[in-house]
Amino acid sequence: MAAERTNVSNDLIWQIVRNQNAYLVRRNTGGGSQFSRDPLNLVNKHSFKYAGFVNNKAIGVQAAENGGVNVITKKPGNPQQPRQTEVTVNYGPKTSTRKIYKGVAAKTAVNGYRADIREEAVARVSAVRRSQKPKKDTPARQPRSVKARRAAEKDE
Repeated sequence: MAAERTNVSNDLIWQIVRNQNAYLVRRNTGGGSQFSRDPLNLVNKHSFKYAGFVNNKAIGVQAAENGGVNVITKKPGNPQQPRQTEVTVNYGPKTSTRKIYKGVAAKTAVNGYRADIREEAVARVSAVRRSQKPKKDTPARQPRSVKARRAAEKDE
């Protein structure tokens, strides 16, 4: 028996699952904000535009364990098998950030593949790469006034 293919619109799916789904995170602080833990959500904002599990075309950017970046895209065909629709491209820790930007921009530009979220995808890559850089050791600040310096020297 052949598997039937149903054509359900993304808008209908969103209307059904927008108030309850596994990725939804509600916070009472900040006026009852709603966030998303969806790996295909670039800005972690609970909205139809960024919900990767609802849209046929989605892109996600995550940090890899080795210090690199994983870019996950979703193929528009065959939504009944979601695991087979995901394509992951791994960029290593030595890959230049510009090369990753170019790869993400190229992914979103192919045949009109979600060009509306290109900026967010590149911004997410930038944030991931910035978080992977080692923190600089900042020296302890010296008190600015002479009186405060003398007091600090006496305490030591």
